[in-house]
Amino acid sequence: MTPPASPDPSASHAASPEPSASDGATSGATSSAPDSPPVTVYWRPGCGFCAGLLRSLDRHDLAYDQRNIWEDEDAAAFVRTATGGSETVPTVQVGDTSLVNPSADQVLAALAEVDPDAVPDTWSPREPGPVGRALGRLLGG
Repeated sequence: MTPPASPDPSASHAASPEPSASDGATSGATSSAPDSPPVTVYWRPGCGFCAGLLRSLDRHDLAYDQRNIWEDEDAAAFVRTATGGSETVPTVQVGDTSLVNPSADQVLAALAEVDPDAVPDTWSPREPGPVGRALGRLLGG
């Protein structure tokens, strides 16, 4: 079996039919680049939580940058800063907000606050369930 070709390290990820967090894709670009997606996912190979998040984001056709913390020391340093010293992944940067081990809904909700036009049409905020509604009433929300 021939290993897959290495992706262009400066490319941003656009959703693909068969996403894989272990494909080695990284991006040297940061979220501050003008044509860069507003979402950057920091991940490492073998991380099941990372793979699950990437698949969920791909289902929503969300464009994002990926940075492998095992191959990019600047990315690893960012994650350590965002997490208080650990290399917990996935860590996601949306604008100036850092999310540690978020769900796709949390990433998309953060994106909706930062850049509503970048939110895919396939996503809408979840409505609270019965417990959430009860807590909202109790807490005055």
